[in-house]
Amino acid sequence: MQDLNNTTLVDFKNWRLRVRESSAPDYRLMLLIHGLTGDENSMWVFGRHMPSKYWLLAPRAPYPVESGGYSWRPPFEASEFGRPTLEQLRAGAEGLIRLVDEYAASAGIDAKTFDVMGFSQGAAMSNVFAFLYPQRIRKTAILAGFVPLGLEDLVPKRPLEGKPFFVAHGTRDEMVQIDRARESIAILEAAGAKVTYCEDNVGHKVSATCLRALGTFFAD
Repeated sequence: MQDLNNTTLVDFKNWRLRVRESSAPDYRLMLLIHGLTGDENSMWVFGRHMPSKYWLLAPRAPYPVESGGYSWRPPFEASEFGRPTLEQLRAGAEGLIRLVDEYAASAGIDAKTFDVMGFSQGAAMSNVFAFLYPQRIRKTAILAGFVPLGLEDLVPKRPLEGKPFFVAHGTRDEMVQIDRARESIAILEAAGAKVTYCEDNVGHKVSATCLRALGTFFAD
């Protein structure tokens, strides 16, 4: 179950956020990016497992979905379901980097570098974020996600050189099939990322085994 204790719902500029602050002197900021039809509450199933040093910031995506929830890309045709591209997600990524900077300035916290975790469409956005702003990202977690079309054009520049990535995927995932996840890992590694991969026999979710490995990845 989600654990929303010790979190605060915040309206900041044009964003709705759920925030867990940290009083640790060695705090780190982490951006939690939900998937399609999710909202600011969705990522706490993962966030509650993060060490207390993390100052967690979970924004609601800007585009309402007709069936409920929110999306990181504008309305799209049914035939494009599950296939957001770099250009469709770029505006969302630009909005998120402004949010991080403006929120950090208002809260008086350091966000020169921070960590990112995303699930499904949010994982696709996390990949866009890491490719476009590698100098800002320390670690990235890609949960049941993929590399959107268009990012492969940036691979020859090796923007992710030495960047730690954690990728978790289920072999029975019918929404983002496992072959697509494995192809995404090859793209990330070609771009220079150091990938820790956890694969398990589950659907469109993160298994208990991979959840423990996720916690270990962000433990330092």
